[in-house]
Amino acid sequence: MKKINLIKELEKYPVFNLKILREIINKDRNYAKIVIYRLKKDNLIFEIEKDKYTTLKEAIVVASNLIWPSYLSCWTALRYYNLTEQLPKNIFVITTKSRKKRTLEFNNSQIIFIKAKTQYFFGYNKEHFGNFDIFIAKKEKAIIDSLYFKQISLSEIYEVIKNSLNEFDSNIFIDYLIKIKNKALIKRLGFLLDLLDMDLYDKLKRHINYQYIPLDYAISSKGKKNKKWRVIENVKLN
Repeated sequence: MKKINLIKELEKYPVFNLKILREIINKDRNYAKIVIYRLKKDNLIFEIEKDKYTTLKEAIVVASNLIWPSYLSCWTALRYYNLTEQLPKNIFVITTKSRKKRTLEFNNSQIIFIKAKTQYFFGYNKEHFGNFDIFIAKKEKAIIDSLYFKQISLSEIYEVIKNSLNEFDSNIFIDYLIKIKNKALIKRLGFLLDLLDMDLYDKLKRHINYQYIPLDYAISSKGKKNKKWRVIENVKLN
């Protein structure tokens, strides 16, 4: 098969391996390895990790198609929805794969894999990006993921919500928080939304216990105690 025709076939796959290449060229494994070597040398394909290659340079598409099940979230999703002006180099992938996958470097981006329990794996959509589909968290789930997995500081999450409050659906927040059943998450996000006049307390109060937790999980837990949400206000947000 001519090189130009082979590349056109490979461009149909966001990520491919040696097996897919062999099926296209109908050759044995050793011959296929030689073809891979030559295509890499000519910069016509890029190696992502062992036996995973792509013709693409869009890291977001590659990241979404490296492992299944998975979806993109945290800063990646917030940027996708234009909820932040930051241009994060890290791409965050939520997956339920049993073994933690190592961080990958691809086209000046770091692809970071975050392991989640199966019951936590929800709240994402399939979106069309270029010529391919990607799976990405809904806006509300991206906020929740960022808090739950502690990938974004609480102050930054607050600013994202404050600057785009009308982009979020309070009912989705309520449904997701109740489904996750994480009391610390409910307290922190409930408090943040309450500051912005999105009061979810009546629908979430039965999921709140009496134990106080620090509002910002990354700093000292000294501050005023908020009796409503049972958080220690250890960071100034307003």
